[in-house]
Amino acid sequence: MAVSERQPQLEKKARGKPLPGRAVLSLCVAGFFIALLFSNRTGLAIMSKGKNSHAKVSILAHDHEHKRRLGEDNQRDVMDEVTKTHQAIQSLDKSISSLEMELAVARTSKYTGPGSPSMGSTKGLQNAFVVIGINTGFSSKKRRDSLRETWVPRGAKLKRLEKEKGIVIRFVIGHSGIPGGALDRAIDAEDAETKDFFRLDHVEGYNELSSKTRIYFSTAVSVWNADFYVKVDDDVHVNLGMLASKLAKYKAKQRVYMGCMKSGPVLFQKGVKYHEPEFWKFGEEGNKYFRHATGQIYAISKDLAAYISINAPILHRYANEDVSLGSWFIGLEVEHVDDRSMCCGTPPDCEWKTQAGNVCVASFDWSCSGICKSVERMKDVHNSCGEAGGAVWNLVL
Repeated sequence: MAVSERQPQLEKKARGKPLPGRAVLSLCVAGFFIALLFSNRTGLAIMSKGKNSHAKVSILAHDHEHKRRLGEDNQRDVMDEVTKTHQAIQSLDKSISSLEMELAVARTSKYTGPGSPSMGSTKGLQNAFVVIGINTGFSSKKRRDSLRETWVPRGAKLKRLEKEKGIVIRFVIGHSGIPGGALDRAIDAEDAETKDFFRLDHVEGYNELSSKTRIYFSTAVSVWNADFYVKVDDDVHVNLGMLASKLAKYKAKQRVYMGCMKSGPVLFQKGVKYHEPEFWKFGEEGNKYFRHATGQIYAISKDLAAYISINAPILHRYANEDVSLGSWFIGLEVEHVDDRSMCCGTPPDCEWKTQAGNVCVASFDWSCSGICKSVERMKDVHNSCGEAGGAVWNLVL
């Protein structure tokens, strides 16, 4: 009993006196202010960290923008250098082309015909945009007249076309087997009246068309410094404005060969038209020629004409002149332009195309390798398929 009585007494002593109400209130208030002070400091620290993070993000964004602008500047610098290099290459190409022309002139002086100047530099050449050589023969006066009455200007208009547009048009012919004979005198008399011939030091003959083509281009580059040289037959209708506008698209390009590209069969049978005596060079019987422009009309750029002139002595001539021309370019870096508007048919074909707004460059009949009965039909073809009267005069070349 004595032990149990002592324990409550000890517990009472241990508990002590309870805290007064004011002390408890003071402790609560003090704790509140301490907690408030702590939360403010924590908030300031968080805000400070937030501001620092925002500043870092701004710095990083600014740095990224600066690098991006530097990248754009560098890209612009690279593009500027590429443009300058391209311009330098073009300038070099023109210089090389000019040197080739001078060499061509020097080598082809022996081909110049009567009245053609023999020059040793392009500085003395007549500048032109295009030289159009119309292949003709001694017996083709009516054909020539049919062209003069339709698409070939005459007299003052011919000179004006040369001066204002740089378009030179000439009937191309050599001489007969008897120089100075009746055939040659007839051409001399016609030329004195029309002044639209280009005479070659070449003996005329159907089987000599490859030689005539080679000499034509070689001689032309020794007289005119033109961007393009065209060969067309005297039984083909041509729209000069369309031809010039087509060529103008390729003025800045090098080594252009334009026409209606074809690949006909190599004819090995003797006695047939277009027989190829060297058929064996093209492989087995039944093979086709390589792609080349059909002979009725085609165009080549200045550098290719100069190439023909420089290499004239070693350029092989096949029986057909269009095949010969194509063979001279087959191993070169040449741009072959297959333009089907250069081989439209006669009406109604070219007429329908003209009405639809697709005016043809040239029209002829495939069955006749030209316009069938061209003397009688050339005017009708011109009326049906010719471009507007002022088309060529309104061109900006």
